[in-house]
Amino acid sequence: MTAMTNRALSPPFLRLYALAFLFFSANAILNVILPLRSEALGASNGQIGLIMGAYMFTCMFFRPLAGQLIHKHGPASVLRILLIVNGLALVVYSFAGVEGYVAARMMQGICTAFFSMSLQIGIIDALPEEQRSQGVSLYSLFTYMPTIIGPLLAIGIWDWGGMGAFTVAMIAIALVTGLFGYSVPIQSAQPIQSVQPQSMGGSIRQLVRQRPLLVCSALMLGISVVFGAVTAFIPLYSKQVSGGHSGVFLMIQASVIVTGRFVFRTRIPSDGKWPAGFVCTVCLLASVGAMLLSLSLAWGPLAFYVAAVTIGVAQALLYPTLISYLSFVLPGAARNAMIGWFLAAADLGVSMGGGALGPVADRYSYSVMYGAAAGLAVLAACLVVLNRTDNRSRSE
Repeated sequence: MTAMTNRALSPPFLRLYALAFLFFSANAILNVILPLRSEALGASNGQIGLIMGAYMFTCMFFRPLAGQLIHKHGPASVLRILLIVNGLALVVYSFAGVEGYVAARMMQGICTAFFSMSLQIGIIDALPEEQRSQGVSLYSLFTYMPTIIGPLLAIGIWDWGGMGAFTVAMIAIALVTGLFGYSVPIQSAQPIQSVQPQSMGGSIRQLVRQRPLLVCSALMLGISVVFGAVTAFIPLYSKQVSGGHSGVFLMIQASVIVTGRFVFRTRIPSDGKWPAGFVCTVCLLASVGAMLLSLSLAWGPLAFYVAAVTIGVAQALLYPTLISYLSFVLPGAARNAMIGWFLAAADLGVSMGGGALGPVADRYSYSVMYGAAAGLAVLAACLVVLNRTDNRSRSE
């Protein structure tokens, strides 16, 4: 391999990105159909938040375990098992009610924990250090590409095709993803057992001692609340905004995420240095987006759709920046499990965006709920300001 070769864009990695695209295609439809279907079945905002939040809340618990098992058995073996379970979860949506949706979301959450860890650990292990952030950004880009057209497709299914078309779509996605996934090789630059993984208790102790991990996890937790509130309630909130359309909002947001991650894939910091100013700016963008959503009832569709842009930029840049930084500064013996803790914090934030903020919307309003999310994003920016220096741990 020459020094100029870009392995992040080589055919094996493009196949991994394509698999990520297929795997997350179902969510692009479910994120719109489930709130609408649940509301039609009589669910409250709190119940809808629970349904939508169950996905990431379950994912949060299984991230650290996923890191351990993938380290022990290798990403390829784990991937093939979870593709079967994911297919079963998608089929459940076609006949389940509100309670069944919670169970299916939990099954999906387990699958996503192992899937994303398998692919991201495979990418991080197989790429040179200077290309890590690009590989993670491209992976993230392909996970969001389905959400460009998925929301509009979901609205079409809901308005014209009904549950019959929804069932066909879920079964088709499950079959195509499973068949394609079994043919995709996952390479690793190091032997599976080359480093002895720590016990779960040991990784928790490392979590407490590793300040970079604590700071990045807290940031991701706070900002992910904004992202989760958008995912869970935009399909319902948009009906209250004059000129608002959830499909258009989510399409704009996804387009910004995909474009941002592609355009900035080589500019996202990938040197192990703490980019405090960059991260603080991204947190403030998320806060601005949430506040614009809060004001959309008074300010109209312009504020509503500008919020899609600012929140999309924040989503495009924050995650790959933080995970690339952590891939450099975390000790190698526990890196996989500790990245699992970081991803778990992101999952918890998305879950809280639906489950914890849903009752706020029930008691007050969507505007108050998004205002509260904006305040959390400001607190995240303040945390960055308080941690301007690179206080990484050197313990290996």
